[in-house]
Amino acid sequence: MTTQLIEHDIARSDAARSDAARPGAAQDDSAAFDGVAGGGDQDESGRNARTLYQHGTLALLVPGLFDGTLSMGELLTHGDTGIGTGEGLDGEIVILHGTPYQVRHDGSVVVASDSFMLPFANAHWARFSPLCVFEDRSKAELSDFLLKTTGLDNTFFAVTVTGRFANMRTRACAKQSRPYPSLEHTAQQQRVFDAESTEGTLLAYYSPQVFNGVAVGGFHMHYLADDHTIGGHALDFHVDKARVAVQRFDTLQEHLPVANPRYLEHDFSSDDIAGAIASAES
Repeated sequence: MTTQLIEHDIARSDAARSDAARPGAAQDDSAAFDGVAGGGDQDESGRNARTLYQHGTLALLVPGLFDGTLSMGELLTHGDTGIGTGEGLDGEIVILHGTPYQVRHDGSVVVASDSFMLPFANAHWARFSPLCVFEDRSKAELSDFLLKTTGLDNTFFAVTVTGRFANMRTRACAKQSRPYPSLEHTAQQQRVFDAESTEGTLLAYYSPQVFNGVAVGGFHMHYLADDHTIGGHALDFHVDKARVAVQRFDTLQEHLPVANPRYLEHDFSSDDIAGAIASAES
């Protein structure tokens, strides 16, 4: 297993964090991993690259609040990269380079229209910093490596892993109809897809554990193969050889579906939010 760091400053900043942790060591905020290419706040078109936009919350999906409350066209005004799901939990969304792909329950991949509605989604303007070339590692090893290397446990960040995967397991849920079942019940009807030796892009968002329920505490990963033969929510995988890039955010812009009566009237106090999210993510 090998991991070749591309940005030497990342290795230095990791060492700097260790030094700063010693008693009496001077604190240097500049030593922390910046997570935006070139250290800038904007993408190449001058758009804010420090803000993660999110519509809805994971918690509202738990009791089955699956109404589409934001259009894809509106979501794309907030970013060219992202993930999400459709109304009724209709498949899995992966947005790459401004194109929103929907992975359907039958495994097919289509481009979602501007009128496609979503109950939950993330989006941001991409400006990733190259981190490393990653070889022969599992999903768990990737997650551990990212947190240890970047030191970004307590903030939001995005990750792309682009290259070859020795194996990939994904899932997509079937679209539900009203009255909607719970998230756990819907996840039990998911379709699971497996592929060996696939090339594509894994897009992940990391959320601090304190935000579990607003989002997935930890990594929320979606995958899309270059040839569109497999995609969806990434359940498990093994990286063969891929390039890893990271983008840190300092702002979460949370947009709530306040025009939806079912959301406004629901009492979340009796929902097992953490348990349902953990079950659905596994």
